[in-house]
Amino acid sequence: MVENAAPAVRPANSHFSSGPCSKRPNWSLAALQDAALGRSHRSKLGKNKLKQAIDLTREVLAVPADYRIGIVPASDTGAVEMALWSLLGARGVDMVAWESFGSGWVSDVVKELKLADVRKFTADYGKIVDFAQVDFNRDVVFTWNGTTSGVRVANADFIPADREGLTICDATSAAFAQNLDFAKLDVVTFSWQKVLGGEGAHGVIILSPRAVARLESYEPAWPLPKIFRMSKGGKLIEGIFQGETINTPSMLCVEDYIDALLWAKEIGGLGALMARADANAKVLFDFCDKNPWLANLAEKAETRSNTSVCLKIVDPEVLALDAAGQADFAKGVAATLEKEGVAVDIGAYRDAPSGLRIWCGATIETSDVEALAPWLTYAFEKQKAGLAAKAA
Repeated sequence: MVENAAPAVRPANSHFSSGPCSKRPNWSLAALQDAALGRSHRSKLGKNKLKQAIDLTREVLAVPADYRIGIVPASDTGAVEMALWSLLGARGVDMVAWESFGSGWVSDVVKELKLADVRKFTADYGKIVDFAQVDFNRDVVFTWNGTTSGVRVANADFIPADREGLTICDATSAAFAQNLDFAKLDVVTFSWQKVLGGEGAHGVIILSPRAVARLESYEPAWPLPKIFRMSKGGKLIEGIFQGETINTPSMLCVEDYIDALLWAKEIGGLGALMARADANAKVLFDFCDKNPWLANLAEKAETRSNTSVCLKIVDPEVLALDAAGQADFAKGVAATLEKEGVAVDIGAYRDAPSGLRIWCGATIETSDVEALAPWLTYAFEKQKAGLAAKAA
């Protein structure tokens, strides 16, 4: 094989990590100069900053006025765990998973909460569960966008409006990039380190009136840690949803989130954010169509993520290798791109099939994805040349 020369154009931004994700275009530390540093988060200034973050979240995400929004500890994981430990157990629950994080929620409910009435519906990487099997008169827990598989639900049409159970949705790689149908969702969680490129450690939980009613009418049989408690004496702790956080947040991270939300408003809001992610992902989808050695891990076009785009190497010579060899080949492609300063942190997630995972969320510029594409071929051919040399 004759190895191609390195492409002449490199992405201006090589940060394609799936979390924490790239900062917004033209971001700098100067954007955080108004952060409430050295001040109590319970001061008037601190509370106002937290309330501003909540209000901007509602505005940009178009969250209904009667839904509560709270900033909580421990990223999206903390937000999901708050929901699982506080809300489940009132009725049977259907757990739905098609990648590692969703599988983690299944494990927590079965092994940690030890609920008796749990049904599990799972699908392999690249596929999605048939929601026709799921009973929405039970509580249902699912992930909108599988970050480690690149498989998402196409829409919320599968959720009945007259459901009796709660829908608990981990939306961490979907919020701000995909159209969440809040009328069909009772709990939505995410971390701002994903589509908006914020700093880690903070989560957001959004509750529908139905979820609030559950919190005020149901008390779990198990003790709840303080950082999970959203109600007291049969009443919602309203302060959590007005900027009075459960524990001490980083006001620097809060300022960074506010900056990202203001940028989102400036470029046109949710529609603009989704359009940017769609355009970025389309570059890679089109590239796969033209390059038969690479394919989308998501088998159906309608379930392909526009944020965490997961790709598999399907070249016959690579597929002829054993699993370890295929994994080494994909790691070699990713390592070549990192060494060249073209793309960092794009290897497949550790529990996922070998391949590449390229973040295409709204903070990524389409021109950078376009510049990356020919480098994928360059790195692939470099690895193929290495295979040929070993065989010679």
